[in-house]
Amino acid sequence: MTILVPDFSAVRVLVAGDAMLDEYWFGDTGRISPEAPVPVVRTVAAEQRPGGAANVALNLASLGVDTSLASIVGADDRGRNLTALLEQRGVKCRFVYSADLPTVHKLRVLARSQQLIRLDSELSLAPAAAELFPQFASALDETDVVVLSDYAKGTLARAAELIALCKSRGLRVLVDPKGEDFARYRGAALLTPNQTEFRAVAGGWASEHEFLRKGEALRAELDLDALLVTRGERGMALFPRGEPPHLLDAEAREVFDVTGAGDTVIASMAAALGAGLAVEQAARIANLAAGLVVGKIGVATVSRAELRLALHRRGSGGRGLVSADELVELVAEVKARGERVVMTNGCFDILHAGHVAYLEEAKSLGNRLIVAVNDDASVRRLKGDPRPITPLEDRMAVLAGLAAVDWVVPFGEDTPAALIERLLPDVLVKGGDYRPDEIAGGEAVVRNGGEVRVVSLKEGRSTSAMIASILGRK
Repeated sequence: MTILVPDFSAVRVLVAGDAMLDEYWFGDTGRISPEAPVPVVRTVAAEQRPGGAANVALNLASLGVDTSLASIVGADDRGRNLTALLEQRGVKCRFVYSADLPTVHKLRVLARSQQLIRLDSELSLAPAAAELFPQFASALDETDVVVLSDYAKGTLARAAELIALCKSRGLRVLVDPKGEDFARYRGAALLTPNQTEFRAVAGGWASEHEFLRKGEALRAELDLDALLVTRGERGMALFPRGEPPHLLDAEAREVFDVTGAGDTVIASMAAALGAGLAVEQAARIANLAAGLVVGKIGVATVSRAELRLALHRRGSGGRGLVSADELVELVAEVKARGERVVMTNGCFDILHAGHVAYLEEAKSLGNRLIVAVNDDASVRRLKGDPRPITPLEDRMAVLAGLAAVDWVVPFGEDTPAALIERLLPDVLVKGGDYRPDEIAGGEAVVRNGGEVRVVSLKEGRSTSAMIASILGRK
């Protein structure tokens, strides 16, 4: 199945649940303490990150979703720090600031990429759960999808009421559950337990067939539209209403840290469903996102650009037509991985063998090839009527189908200089008898440490000649 990552910017998601402040102390260890048989860690850096439901919200914001978070935090420094971290990333915080309850805090100490200890500071947030209801309800008019992120800290003590309110408004509710009482999530659109949580509720199984039977039975019992069980190295099992189960293999990659992988799964599901994808397509995107995030240390997020690049690498999507804004993200991602970006531009009106040879030569100069294409109006200004013969959409679609081409982007100016200055490719390529200093955007590329290359065009191949030949034959 080909997977396409949609634009999530129009999707509005409200997350409600247990928000936390995760803190990391990084250091090194080379000796054992003389006071006790424990390693001595010499800390060299510290970092604070949003955790729990706040990490779900951050994952959504990283995908470009319009994100709000309703939660309970303390009226303390940690609560203020958490608010600031989220607002910096565009998350709208609809917090209840409690004077009596502290912000849930988890401190992890790591040395040589290994977690040595975790220290938790928390009290049950259930006494303040009723105060969350007005904040939650007031946000529903500006929401397309609701996510309940339950970490059993008490924020969602009234989960059943929240689900009932959402359903009365016609809103889909996705739940990342905790504990053994899944009945309080009855009627949600989707539940995303991991395999251990699923086993605690459904019981064990002796075969894959029995596991699948138990999954469908739990989905039906809870009146869910779908149940998604995450299974670690075994991937995911999706149980949609009215369909047989779908088994998704895990995305193969090195695992550094599974912390927060469930947050990424439910955030990706919410974004994809909100963008109109079917539940199986959404699950495949979530599966890919989970495979990416476990390769990072600590609670982490995945961007839309990372998803598209991952799809591109495995040949199942993530390439082709993009906007300029999307391309900026994609170029930044591949450059961060040390890949060499090549860019060229042109009208490409009636694609021919000369174009194909030229683009293949351009691609040979790096790892990724961007083709910027003049829109119809700019072609008309450059070439005159009746050009272009082929409309922009068709020209871009044909280019996107070429093996050498990674991304195709349109531009409306006479030259792509402004676009080139935004992207700053490593190599800018132009075909013909230009001098490098004559090529639009070349100065910015060279100034950034890149290079400008001129390649020869294939003799006897040109769009103008083809048009003249066709008219002559007619």
